[in-house]
Order: sequence, then structure tokens, then C-alpha cells
Amino acid sequence: MAGRWFEQFVDGETIVHDTRRTVTETDNVIFTTLSMNPAAIHLDHHYSSQTEFGKPLMNSVFTLGLVVGLTIADTTLGTTVGNLGFEEVKYPKPVFAGDTIRAETTVVAKRESKSRPTQGIVTFIHRGINQRNEVVCECRRLALMMKAPA
Repeated sequence: MAGRWFEQFVDGETIVHDTRRTVTETDNVIFTTLSMNPAAIHLDHHYSSQTEFGKPLMNSVFTLGLVVGLTIADTTLGTTVGNLGFEEVKYPKPVFAGDTIRAETTVVAKRESKSRPTQGIVTFIHRGINQRNEVVCECRRLALMMKAPA
């Protein structure tokens, strides 16, 4: 498996993920329209040019999904049972088409499941960072993880 088993995570460790992705206007238009978000700040160049940002913002839910997605290969690919929740999602800086996003993950807690002896819960903080080394997204994610096979 590419992901890690519950036992392989260490409290306090930070994982720097190698995969990066440059986001595009097409990403933004497709995701925004597929998710039925009609906000002009994502789709209307004229409207957006009159805002403090001067151009369309990438959809924040797309950004969250991308940041988490960039972490999967090194953390939960094939070893997670499922997500238990996302908490404290923050967007300290805007994301625009043309930005390149990378991710870092910190393991902030882990505990064995009380009801599932072959699984445990890991709490991650995922951070999305742009090409200027600015944090653009941060979230706390709880994942139900499989323990290594006996």
C-alpha cells in the first residue's frame, strides 16, 4: 500500500508531500459549476476585476479538496476506512488560477479505536502552500485508519 498503517504514524511528525499542482481557470469553472456555486467571484472576470482581488478566486472547496488530495498517496491511500470529519478549515490567503499548490501534513494525535480493534483514529493537520510559501488552506482531518495486518 502507498498509504501508512495506523501504527506507522508518529505524533508530531510532519510529512512534506512531493506532488504539486498548478491550478487553472478551467479547474475553477468546472468545479464551481458542477457544485452549483453561482458566486460571481469565481466565474465573472468583470465582476472580479472590481473586487479587492482584481480577478476570480479559486473555489475554496476545490482548494480544500486539492490540498487533501495531495496528501493521500503518503498518508491514507489504501489504508483508510474513511474520513470521520474535517474541522477548523481556514483560508489565510486567496488562491488564483496559475498558482502552484503543495501540501504538508502534521500528525497531531492518534488513538486506537474503542469499538474497532483493528483500526485507529489519526488526526492530521493538512496545509496547502502556494509558490510564494504562503499557507492558502489549513484543515484538521480525522481519519479512521486500518492497523497493519497481523
